[in-house]
Amino acid sequence: MKTVTGFASATVGNVACGFDVLGFAITEPGDEVVLALHDEHRSDCPVSITSIVGDGGALPLDPKKNTSSFVVLKFLEYIRTTKGISFDGHIDLVLKKNLPLSSGMGSSAASAAAALIAANELFGSPCTKMELVHFAIEGERVACGSAHADNAAPAMLGNFILIRSYNPLDLITIKPPKNLFCTLVHPHTELKTSFARSVLPKSIPLSTATQQWGNVGALITGLLMEDYDLIGRALVDVVAEPKRAPLIPGFIEVKQAALDAGALGCSIAGSGPSVFAFSSSRQTAEAVGSAMQSAFLHSRAALQSDMWVSPICSQGARIISTTP
Repeated sequence: MKTVTGFASATVGNVACGFDVLGFAITEPGDEVVLALHDEHRSDCPVSITSIVGDGGALPLDPKKNTSSFVVLKFLEYIRTTKGISFDGHIDLVLKKNLPLSSGMGSSAASAAAALIAANELFGSPCTKMELVHFAIEGERVACGSAHADNAAPAMLGNFILIRSYNPLDLITIKPPKNLFCTLVHPHTELKTSFARSVLPKSIPLSTATQQWGNVGALITGLLMEDYDLIGRALVDVVAEPKRAPLIPGFIEVKQAALDAGALGCSIAGSGPSVFAFSSSRQTAEAVGSAMQSAFLHSRAALQSDMWVSPICSQGARIISTTP
Protein backbone atom coordinates (compact mmCIF):
# COMPACT_ATOMS: atom_id res chain seq x y z
CA MET A 1 0.00 0.00 0.00
CA LYS A 2 1.31 3.42 -0.99
CA THR A 3 0.18 6.53 0.90
CA VAL A 4 0.59 10.15 -0.18
CA THR A 5 -0.39 13.33 1.67
CA GLY A 6 -1.03 16.48 -0.33
CA PHE A 7 -1.38 20.02 0.95
CA ALA A 8 -2.90 23.17 -0.55
CA SER A 9 -3.26 26.51 1.15
CA ALA A 10 -5.90 29.16 1.51
CA THR A 11 -6.49 31.52 -1.38
CA VAL A 12 -8.06 34.92 -1.89
CA GLY A 13 -10.27 35.35 -4.93
CA ASN A 14 -11.28 38.59 -6.66
CA VAL A 15 -8.49 40.60 -4.94
CA ALA A 16 -10.81 43.61 -4.70
CA CYS A 17 -11.23 44.81 -8.30
CA GLY A 18 -10.47 41.49 -10.04
CA PHE A 19 -13.91 39.90 -9.69
CA ASP A 20 -13.77 36.26 -10.89
CA VAL A 21 -10.52 36.87 -12.83
CA LEU A 22 -7.81 37.29 -10.18
CA GLY A 23 -6.68 35.33 -7.15
CA PHE A 24 -3.62 34.52 -5.07
CA ALA A 25 -2.44 31.90 -2.59
CA ILE A 26 -0.94 32.39 0.86
CA THR A 27 1.38 29.97 2.64
CA GLU A 28 -0.94 28.96 5.50
CA PRO A 29 -3.37 27.70 6.67
CA GLY A 30 -4.38 24.91 4.30
CA ASP A 31 -6.10 21.55 3.85
CA GLU A 32 -4.47 18.13 3.75
CA VAL A 33 -5.64 15.08 1.84
CA VAL A 34 -4.23 11.61 2.50
CA LEU A 35 -4.65 9.02 -0.26
CA ALA A 36 -3.93 5.33 0.30
CA LEU A 37 -3.60 3.17 -2.83
CA HIS A 38 -4.77 -0.45 -2.61
CA ASP A 39 -4.34 -3.06 -5.32
CA GLU A 40 -7.59 -4.93 -4.71
CA HIS A 41 -10.83 -4.00 -6.47
CA ARG A 42 -13.63 -3.21 -4.00
CA SER A 43 -16.55 -1.57 -5.76
CA ASP A 44 -17.71 0.20 -8.88
CA CYS A 45 -16.45 3.48 -7.40
CA PRO A 46 -12.64 3.42 -7.12
CA VAL A 47 -12.50 6.07 -4.36
CA SER A 48 -13.87 5.92 -0.81
CA ILE A 49 -13.82 8.66 1.80
CA THR A 50 -12.53 7.01 4.97
CA SER A 51 -12.95 10.08 7.15
CA ILE A 52 -13.22 13.86 7.20
CA VAL A 53 -11.62 15.68 10.10
CA GLY A 54 -12.41 19.27 11.05
CA ASP A 55 -15.67 19.88 9.18
CA GLY A 56 -18.06 19.21 12.05
CA GLY A 57 -19.93 16.67 9.95
CA ALA A 58 -20.96 19.25 7.34
CA LEU A 59 -19.31 17.74 4.24
CA PRO A 60 -20.71 14.75 2.30
CA LEU A 61 -19.04 11.35 2.47
CA ASP A 62 -20.41 10.37 -0.95
CA PRO A 63 -17.30 10.35 -3.19
CA LYS A 64 -19.27 11.77 -6.10
CA LYS A 65 -20.52 14.73 -4.06
CA ASN A 66 -17.41 15.67 -2.09
CA THR A 67 -15.02 18.06 -3.83
CA SER A 68 -11.82 16.24 -2.85
CA SER A 69 -12.95 12.79 -4.00
CA PHE A 70 -14.83 14.06 -7.06
CA VAL A 71 -11.70 15.58 -8.55
CA VAL A 72 -9.76 12.35 -7.94
CA LEU A 73 -12.44 10.44 -9.85
CA LYS A 74 -12.11 12.91 -12.74
CA PHE A 75 -8.32 12.56 -12.61
CA LEU A 76 -8.54 8.75 -12.79
CA GLU A 77 -10.85 8.96 -15.79
CA TYR A 78 -8.49 11.38 -17.51
CA ILE A 79 -5.29 9.36 -17.06
CA ARG A 80 -7.10 6.24 -18.28
CA THR A 81 -8.43 7.84 -21.48
CA THR A 82 -5.60 10.30 -22.19
CA LYS A 83 -2.47 8.83 -20.60
CA GLY A 84 -3.26 5.15 -21.07
CA ILE A 85 -2.92 4.40 -17.33
CA SER A 86 -5.38 1.73 -16.21
CA PHE A 87 -6.36 1.26 -12.57
CA ASP A 88 -8.38 -1.60 -11.11
CA GLY A 89 -7.59 -1.03 -7.45
CA HIS A 90 -9.03 1.26 -4.82
CA ILE A 91 -8.13 4.57 -3.14
CA ASP A 92 -9.01 5.45 0.44
CA LEU A 93 -9.20 9.19 1.08
CA VAL A 94 -8.87 11.10 4.35
CA LEU A 95 -9.64 14.83 4.25
CA LYS A 96 -8.19 17.04 6.98
CA LYS A 97 -10.04 20.36 6.92
CA ASN A 98 -7.95 23.13 8.42
CA LEU A 99 -9.83 25.85 6.56
CA PRO A 100 -13.22 27.06 7.76
CA LEU A 101 -16.21 26.43 5.52
CA SER A 102 -18.01 29.29 3.75
CA SER A 103 -15.19 31.61 4.77
CA GLY A 104 -14.01 33.27 1.56
CA MET A 105 -10.65 31.53 1.99
CA GLY A 106 -10.95 29.06 -0.88
CA SER A 107 -11.75 26.09 1.33
CA SER A 108 -13.16 23.83 -1.40
CA ALA A 109 -10.36 24.78 -3.81
CA ALA A 110 -7.73 23.82 -1.24
CA SER A 111 -9.33 20.41 -0.70
CA ALA A 112 -9.48 19.79 -4.44
CA ALA A 113 -5.90 20.91 -5.11
CA ALA A 114 -4.50 18.86 -2.21
CA ALA A 115 -6.34 15.76 -3.41
CA LEU A 116 -5.19 16.21 -7.00
CA ILE A 117 -1.53 16.74 -6.19
CA ALA A 118 -1.62 13.60 -4.03
CA ALA A 119 -3.38 11.55 -6.71
CA ASN A 120 -0.89 12.68 -9.34
CA GLU A 121 1.98 11.58 -7.09
CA LEU A 122 0.34 8.19 -6.49
CA PHE A 123 0.46 7.45 -10.22
CA GLY A 124 3.94 8.74 -10.96
CA SER A 125 3.04 12.36 -11.83
CA PRO A 126 1.53 11.79 -15.30
CA CYS A 127 -0.03 15.27 -15.34
CA THR A 128 1.35 18.76 -15.13
CA LYS A 129 -0.05 21.17 -12.57
CA MET A 130 -1.71 23.08 -15.40
CA GLU A 131 -3.57 19.92 -16.40
CA LEU A 132 -4.64 19.39 -12.80
CA VAL A 133 -6.09 22.90 -12.62
CA HIS A 134 -8.90 21.86 -14.97
CA PHE A 135 -10.08 19.20 -12.50
CA ALA A 136 -9.76 21.59 -9.55
CA ILE A 137 -12.02 24.06 -11.34
CA GLU A 138 -14.64 21.35 -11.89
CA GLY A 139 -14.44 20.63 -8.18
CA GLU A 140 -15.65 24.17 -7.58
CA ARG A 141 -18.78 23.37 -9.55
CA VAL A 142 -19.54 20.54 -7.11
CA ALA A 143 -18.84 22.76 -4.11
CA CYS A 144 -20.77 25.89 -5.03
CA GLY A 145 -22.48 25.31 -8.38
CA SER A 146 -20.13 27.36 -10.56
CA ALA A 147 -16.71 26.51 -11.97
CA HIS A 148 -14.55 29.53 -11.18
CA ALA A 149 -10.76 29.50 -11.23
CA ASP A 150 -9.83 32.46 -9.03
CA ASN A 151 -9.38 30.14 -6.03
CA ALA A 152 -8.73 26.80 -7.75
CA ALA A 153 -5.90 28.03 -9.98
CA PRO A 154 -3.79 29.77 -7.30
CA ALA A 155 -4.43 26.87 -4.89
CA MET A 156 -2.77 24.58 -7.42
CA LEU A 157 -0.20 26.89 -9.00
CA GLY A 158 0.57 29.47 -6.30
CA ASN A 159 1.40 33.15 -6.92
CA PHE A 160 -1.15 35.56 -8.37
CA ILE A 161 -3.21 34.09 -11.18
CA LEU A 162 -5.00 36.21 -13.77
CA ILE A 163 -7.73 34.38 -15.70
CA ARG A 164 -7.72 35.95 -19.14
CA SER A 165 -10.21 33.47 -20.56
CA TYR A 166 -12.25 30.45 -19.51
CA ASN A 167 -12.94 29.15 -23.00
CA PRO A 168 -10.28 28.23 -23.73
CA LEU A 169 -8.75 28.39 -20.28
CA ASP A 170 -5.91 30.91 -20.33
CA LEU A 171 -4.14 31.50 -17.01
CA ILE A 172 -1.38 34.04 -16.46
CA THR A 173 0.96 33.65 -13.50
CA ILE A 174 2.17 36.85 -11.84
CA LYS A 175 4.95 36.62 -9.29
CA PRO A 176 4.42 38.92 -6.31
CA PRO A 177 6.72 41.67 -5.07
CA LYS A 178 9.14 40.17 -2.55
CA ASN A 179 8.01 42.36 0.35
CA LEU A 180 4.27 42.05 -0.20
CA PHE A 181 2.49 40.51 2.78
CA CYS A 182 -1.13 39.50 3.15
CA THR A 183 -3.10 39.80 6.37
CA LEU A 184 -6.14 37.53 6.31
CA VAL A 185 -8.75 37.80 9.05
CA HIS A 186 -11.64 35.37 9.34
CA PRO A 187 -14.50 36.50 11.60
CA HIS A 188 -16.39 33.67 13.27
CA THR A 189 -19.42 33.82 11.03
CA GLU A 190 -20.43 32.13 7.78
CA LEU A 191 -21.45 33.65 4.48
CA LYS A 192 -22.61 31.24 1.80
CA THR A 193 -21.03 31.87 -1.61
CA SER A 194 -24.38 31.36 -3.32
CA PHE A 195 -26.00 34.07 -1.21
CA ALA A 196 -23.06 36.45 -1.62
CA ARG A 197 -23.35 36.04 -5.39
CA SER A 198 -27.11 36.54 -5.33
CA VAL A 199 -26.79 40.14 -4.07
CA LEU A 200 -24.62 41.20 -7.01
CA PRO A 201 -26.17 43.22 -9.85
CA LYS A 202 -26.84 41.48 -13.14
CA SER A 203 -25.56 44.50 -15.04
CA ILE A 204 -23.53 47.60 -14.18
CA PRO A 205 -23.20 51.06 -15.78
CA LEU A 206 -20.45 51.50 -18.32
CA SER A 207 -18.84 54.16 -16.12
CA THR A 208 -18.61 51.66 -13.24
CA ALA A 209 -17.12 49.00 -15.51
CA THR A 210 -14.56 51.48 -16.83
CA GLN A 211 -13.49 52.37 -13.29
CA GLN A 212 -13.14 48.70 -12.39
CA TRP A 213 -11.11 47.90 -15.53
CA GLY A 214 -8.76 50.75 -14.72
CA ASN A 215 -8.19 49.39 -11.22
CA VAL A 216 -7.53 45.86 -12.47
CA GLY A 217 -4.97 47.12 -14.97
CA ALA A 218 -3.34 49.29 -12.33
CA LEU A 219 -3.18 46.43 -9.83
CA ILE A 220 -1.47 44.12 -12.31
CA THR A 221 0.95 46.89 -13.25
CA GLY A 222 1.69 47.58 -9.59
CA LEU A 223 2.46 43.92 -8.94
CA LEU A 224 4.75 43.64 -11.95
CA MET A 225 6.59 46.88 -11.19
CA GLU A 226 6.69 46.27 -7.42
CA ASP A 227 5.02 49.64 -7.00
CA TYR A 228 3.41 49.35 -3.56
CA ASP A 229 1.74 52.74 -3.74
CA LEU A 230 0.07 51.81 -7.01
CA ILE A 231 -1.03 48.46 -5.58
CA GLY A 232 -2.74 50.31 -2.75
CA ARG A 233 -4.44 52.83 -5.05
CA ALA A 234 -5.71 50.01 -7.27
CA LEU A 235 -7.27 47.88 -4.50
CA VAL A 236 -10.69 49.43 -5.06
CA ASP A 237 -13.75 47.35 -5.89
CA VAL A 238 -16.72 49.32 -7.18
CA VAL A 239 -18.74 46.26 -8.27
CA ALA A 240 -18.94 43.54 -5.59
CA GLU A 241 -17.70 45.17 -2.38
CA PRO A 242 -20.45 47.81 -2.12
CA LYS A 243 -23.11 45.08 -2.33
CA ARG A 244 -21.38 42.57 -0.05
CA ALA A 245 -20.07 44.92 2.64
CA PRO A 246 -23.43 45.03 4.48
CA LEU A 247 -23.33 41.22 4.76
CA ILE A 248 -20.18 41.34 6.92
CA PRO A 249 -20.76 42.88 10.36
CA GLY A 250 -18.25 45.64 10.99
CA PHE A 251 -16.61 45.50 7.56
CA ILE A 252 -16.44 49.27 7.08
CA GLU A 253 -14.78 49.72 10.47
CA VAL A 254 -12.43 46.77 9.88
CA LYS A 255 -11.32 48.18 6.54
CA GLN A 256 -10.70 51.62 8.01
CA ALA A 257 -8.77 50.08 10.91
CA ALA A 258 -6.51 48.26 8.45
CA LEU A 259 -5.81 51.44 6.49
CA ASP A 260 -5.19 53.44 9.67
CA ALA A 261 -2.67 50.78 10.77
CA GLY A 262 -0.67 51.21 7.55
CA ALA A 263 -2.18 48.71 5.10
CA LEU A 264 -1.75 49.43 1.40
CA GLY A 265 -5.35 48.43 0.86
CA CYS A 266 -8.08 46.20 2.22
CA SER A 267 -11.08 44.37 0.78
CA ILE A 268 -13.30 41.31 1.07
CA ALA A 269 -11.61 37.95 0.52
CA GLY A 270 -13.56 36.18 -2.19
CA SER A 271 -17.25 36.31 -1.33
CA GLY A 272 -16.48 36.88 2.38
CA PRO A 273 -16.83 37.03 5.29
CA SER A 274 -13.02 36.95 5.57
CA VAL A 275 -11.20 40.22 4.90
CA PHE A 276 -7.69 40.66 3.53
CA ALA A 277 -5.19 43.49 3.49
CA PHE A 278 -1.84 44.05 1.80
CA SER A 279 1.21 45.56 3.49
CA SER A 280 4.79 46.18 2.41
CA SER A 281 6.36 44.52 5.48
CA ARG A 282 5.58 41.72 7.91
CA GLN A 283 5.72 44.10 10.86
CA THR A 284 3.07 46.34 9.35
CA ALA A 285 0.98 43.31 8.35
CA GLU A 286 1.00 42.07 11.95
CA ALA A 287 -0.12 45.48 13.24
CA VAL A 288 -2.82 45.61 10.57
CA GLY A 289 -4.10 42.20 11.65
CA SER A 290 -4.35 43.24 15.30
CA ALA A 291 -6.27 46.37 14.30
CA MET A 292 -8.66 44.38 12.11
CA GLN A 293 -9.35 41.84 14.83
CA SER A 294 -10.01 44.60 17.33
CA ALA A 295 -12.46 46.24 14.95
CA PHE A 296 -14.36 42.97 14.44
CA LEU A 297 -14.51 42.46 18.20
CA HIS A 298 -15.91 45.94 18.72
CA SER A 299 -18.42 45.64 15.87
CA ARG A 300 -22.15 45.35 16.54
CA ALA A 301 -21.83 41.56 16.36
CA ALA A 302 -18.75 41.49 18.65
CA LEU A 303 -17.10 38.90 16.42
CA GLN A 304 -14.14 36.83 17.48
CA SER A 305 -11.76 36.12 14.59
CA ASP A 306 -8.69 34.23 13.43
CA MET A 307 -5.77 36.01 11.79
CA TRP A 308 -2.88 34.93 9.57
CA VAL A 309 0.01 36.95 8.16
CA SER A 310 1.73 35.47 5.15
CA PRO A 311 3.78 36.25 2.06
CA ILE A 312 2.23 35.19 -1.22
CA CYS A 313 2.74 31.44 -1.74
CA SER A 314 4.86 30.75 -4.82
CA GLN A 315 4.76 26.95 -4.61
CA GLY A 316 1.08 26.10 -4.78
CA ALA A 317 -0.17 22.61 -3.95
CA ARG A 318 2.57 20.27 -2.78
CA ILE A 319 3.35 16.82 -1.40
CA ILE A 320 4.18 16.80 2.30
CA SER A 321 4.71 13.06 2.84
CA THR A 322 4.81 9.71 1.05
CA THR A 323 5.16 6.12 2.23
CA PRO A 324 5.95 3.21 -0.09
